[in-house]
Amino acid sequence: MTDPTQHDDWHTPDGLPPLREVIASLKMRARKSLGQNFLLDLNLTRKIARAAGPLAGHSIIEVGPGPGGLTRALLLEGAEEVIVIERDERMLPALKVIAARWPGRLTILQDDALKIDYAALAAQARYPVRVAANLPYNIATPLLTGWLLAEPWPPWWQSLTLMFQREVAERIIAQPGEKAYGRLAVLAQWRAEATRLFDLPPAAFVPPPKVYSSVVRIEPRAKPKGACSSKALQKVTAAAFGQRRKMLRRSLKSLVKDPEALLEAAGISPTLRAEDVDVAGFCRLASLLESQGPWPSA
Repeated sequence: MTDPTQHDDWHTPDGLPPLREVIASLKMRARKSLGQNFLLDLNLTRKIARAAGPLAGHSIIEVGPGPGGLTRALLLEGAEEVIVIERDERMLPALKVIAARWPGRLTILQDDALKIDYAALAAQARYPVRVAANLPYNIATPLLTGWLLAEPWPPWWQSLTLMFQREVAERIIAQPGEKAYGRLAVLAQWRAEATRLFDLPPAAFVPPPKVYSSVVRIEPRAKPKGACSSKALQKVTAAAFGQRRKMLRRSLKSLVKDPEALLEAAGISPTLRAEDVDVAGFCRLASLLESQGPWPSA
């Protein structure tokens, strides 16, 4: 492996220009429509990269690299291969400079991250895959949901180390009874363990967002918290949390004629609300519902 510290052209560990200079030279501006906020401090990006580790012997998929702050950190911290997915063609020149600095270690895909077949991409990677990304805010939740519902399970990824708006991070790790507890918490905690590692203030980004951000690490469970299909669990949580202020005996009427009998069979009080039911409880409901045959599509 080439030692990046041997390049002393610039005062950066990898011998490349500081990111602020890269952005200035290419006249880049973050686009709100793409959910872009650039993280330029290499100390912070390396902290995120280390949180995603161990990186040696792994391929890393990064969504929304922008000018490559986290990309550079992942390579510096020992990732064998980094595959970046960037929709914005303005970012490609900066990424190509990084690719030239690390020959054979960086693959650049200009594509829409929501349209990628990630299982196929992971199958083509040279090493086991981890995901590390400062996700564009406007696609963070659908991307995460897709990764959590991957089939078959265990999934194509070994871990997800992702930056979200702090509010989204709180929804991922929320526990029953908490205000933030909802569908995302159930889906995340059903098959995986999620940990919020640290927060970053708005001032860490260019331009600064209006909210704090949080880095969350998610690792797949060897055994899900309950035996049910992802389709059934999505249906049950959509109905339950779609009318979260109502008791379950009312909110589940869109799925089953006799919600109280279903709830009783699952060992759940019909007067509870969705926010009071733990992940295992939702799995029992989903499994029982599925055993009763087809349910409404709406």
